[in-house]
This record gives sequence, C-alpha cells and structure tokens, in this order.
Amino acid sequence: MLRTTLAAASKQIGKRSLGSATAVRQKHTVPDLDYDYNELEPVISAKIMQLHHDKHHATYVAGLNAAEEKLHEAQAANDIQAQVALQPLLKFHGGGHVNHTIFWKNLIGEKNGGGQLHSCALSKAIEGQFGELSKLSSLMNAKAAGIQGSGWSWLTFNPEKGMLDVITTANQDMAASVGHVPLLGIDAWEHAYYLDYNNVKADYFKNIWRVINWKDVAQRYDDAVAQYNKV
Repeated sequence: MLRTTLAAASKQIGKRSLGSATAVRQKHTVPDLDYDYNELEPVISAKIMQLHHDKHHATYVAGLNAAEEKLHEAQAANDIQAQVALQPLLKFHGGGHVNHTIFWKNLIGEKNGGGQLHSCALSKAIEGQFGELSKLSSLMNAKAAGIQGSGWSWLTFNPEKGMLDVITTANQDMAASVGHVPLLGIDAWEHAYYLDYNNVKADYFKNIWRVINWKDVAQRYDDAVAQYNKV
C-alpha cells in the first residue's frame, strides 16, 4: 500500500468514529523506535533521541488526542464554529505525529547501514534528476537552512510530475498538504539538534545523512511509483 502521509495518517492516527457521542475511539500513541536511543550516535545523541521521542513526539500525540476529543464533542453537539476552530490544532498536532513517525523510520545507525544507498530504483531516479546523491543532500540542506523558524525539508514523490521533488513545509505541516508523497524528512526544529549542535544547525544537516535509512526511503519510493502507475 502506498505510504503517503494521508495513508500514514490513516494508519498511524488509527480508526476512529466521529458519528456518535458514545462511539469508542482509538487513542493515538507514540510508536516505539526500531532501535535504542544511542543507535544514531555520534550524529544524534541518546539524550536528544530520548527527549525528542519521549517528550516532544508525546506532546504532539497528547495534543492530537485532546483536539480529537473536543472535535468529537463538537460534532455530537453539531457545533460548527467549534469544529472549525479546532482545525489548526488538529493540523499542528496531527502533522507533528505523522511527520515524526516517518522521521524515526527514516533513520538508522551507521553500523546498521545508515547512510548507504545501494543501487535501486530510487538511486537511479536520484542520479537521473540530481546527478548524484551529494547534490540532492546539498539541495535539501540548503532548503532546510532557509526555513524561517521551524519546519521540515522533504524529499518527496510529486504525483503531478511523476518524479522526485524537494520541498519544505512550515511548522508541522505535512508534505501531503501540498499533494506530495513523503519519502524522507529532515526535522529542522531546534529540538531535533540544539543539545548536540547548539546554533550550528548546518553541521546537523550535514551529518544527518550519515544515519539515513535508505532502505526505508527506497521502499517508500517504490510504493509511491507503484501507486502512481495504477492511476
């Protein structure tokens, strides 16, 4: 199945009923990491990973659950104004949950293959569009560095063009908000790097490529292309 952000939202956010006040709805939870907190050292410290995963991601999940509970109540009361007013919270916390769920999967330690992109459909697409991986990483890093405030730099599959694309999203906006399929996301929020890199975020952007899980990114690309070819 295509792992678009919308599909990820359906899978990660879970099935829930919005129909009746008595419906039992599934609460969102922070997904477990596939590795230990120190897996990404020295690129990303265990301390940052624990804070980022257990505290920051958990905050988005808690905010999403609370916003959905209020939305459920507003829908049961047919309170349209309240439903509309809740949309920014749902967008922010829902995006934070979905984006971070992708982010954890996009990463793996160097000793376990981090940073290694072997020959595959994705590598050929990168070579065809960007020339080489280093040019792609430079482009994504430049995009990330140019974000004013907080946000994400994304390698995506653009269904309108049928090809790879590099975009940024502000705050916790999802790549799907502009119709793109997220393949690889780089978190440009300060909480992702500040304890390790202080204000030198350029070093964080440079080093994170050492722990990219290209197997995960390549699978997302294969799924996106397969779905695109069905249309």
